[in-house]
Amino acid sequence: MAELRFQINDKAIERLPPPENGRYIVRDIELKGFFLVVGARKKTFTIQGDLREEGKRAATIRVAIGDTSEMSTRAARAVAKEYLAQISRGQHPKGEERIAKATTAAALAAPEVPKIVGITLRAAWERYKISMARKNRSERTIESYRDHIERIFAEWLDTPLIELGNDPAKVAAKHDAITKENGPYIANGSMRTLRAVYNHARKTNRELPADNPVGSIDWNGEKRRDTGMGLADLKGWFFELAVIDNPIRREFHLFTLLSGCRPAALKEAKVSHIDLRRRVLHVPKPKGGADRAFDIPLSRQMVICLMRAMRFGRLMHPFEAQEWIFPAESADGHLAEQKEDRETLSKWGNDLRQTFRTIATPAGVSELDARMLMNHSIPGVNAGYITRHKLLEDHLRAQQQAVSSTIFNALGEAVTKHEKLVVWLGLGATRRAIRHAEDSFKRREVMAS
Repeated sequence: MAELRFQINDKAIERLPPPENGRYIVRDIELKGFFLVVGARKKTFTIQGDLREEGKRAATIRVAIGDTSEMSTRAARAVAKEYLAQISRGQHPKGEERIAKATTAAALAAPEVPKIVGITLRAAWERYKISMARKNRSERTIESYRDHIERIFAEWLDTPLIELGNDPAKVAAKHDAITKENGPYIANGSMRTLRAVYNHARKTNRELPADNPVGSIDWNGEKRRDTGMGLADLKGWFFELAVIDNPIRREFHLFTLLSGCRPAALKEAKVSHIDLRRRVLHVPKPKGGADRAFDIPLSRQMVICLMRAMRFGRLMHPFEAQEWIFPAESADGHLAEQKEDRETLSKWGNDLRQTFRTIATPAGVSELDARMLMNHSIPGVNAGYITRHKLLEDHLRAQQQAVSSTIFNALGEAVTKHEKLVVWLGLGATRRAIRHAEDSFKRREVMAS
């Protein structure tokens, strides 16, 4: 007979039939770890829990509380709560009794620790990490998965996957706990990671149940973030950006808006990635890994923005600026954190990526062109017939220019009348920045040749 689950009480116990052979278990839905073992001649109240040492599971303990003919369910439940509390504190409920029954020093020194059977979550994650590297997944993607497994599921690292596969309720309970502690998006994201690791492990570990335990969870509802700006919002945002003290960060936010690129990829942009002759910025490792490398066509405003960023970089961080477009005093030498105080700059990061996609529509850019500019996958069977780089230097650059022009046209007369914008985006300063950058590129090309 399969396991039964209901609220255990005296009346329900009386109605339980004896097993046809062997015994079966009835688990209580009110108190986790409390259950009834029903045999041919007796029914026994029992508890089970994991005893942990230094945060790791040392043993799974099952302790019989008493016969149903000798004690009531109410009394057994009270004892069960106490035993489970002791186990949660790392104590064996009948530790003294076990010591009294031990007859040798070896028995005292070597408590039984169950042998771990099958692949653990830790081992499965190591194998999956190798698989992602072979598929050229980006370092950021691998780091995101690592954070889920090694932080969110830290207490499960040495748990056999078969244990999770056989107890999907445990996974569902964990999803509920993560939702309360870390929020609905982290809970869903970490479960997607666990699902992927389990599916990959099952390819070489057929003893794992075919049904992925993550299938038992009730997914949290997720809403697409709607934080992009429209044309009417741009002037106020430019005013906020103009007073940012760090000019490199200022240019970084502006270029994020003009390109619609993911901030994580832009932070690692190198001077060597710019090709002024073709007017493109190469992104070698975007989201999805090296296989999705692409070139961003540069509008006039984007070229000017990059020139200013490199000029400020050489002044503020001369050593780091030799390599990075957006240098900083960080361990890697480039901008590491793009977050700003919302009271200082209301929109940054992916807010600007959404803004780019929003403004592309009034700029007259088609859905297909917008997807290619943002390096999104193209749906449909026709995607495989589009050669992106053939469209890059003419058609896509024209579309990029349309978006940039629409953004700056939204500023109106503020570009020439707003004091901070004039200082930052003034035509004279812009021309000097371009000439300075072009001279530097020419010198670099001469030295390289």
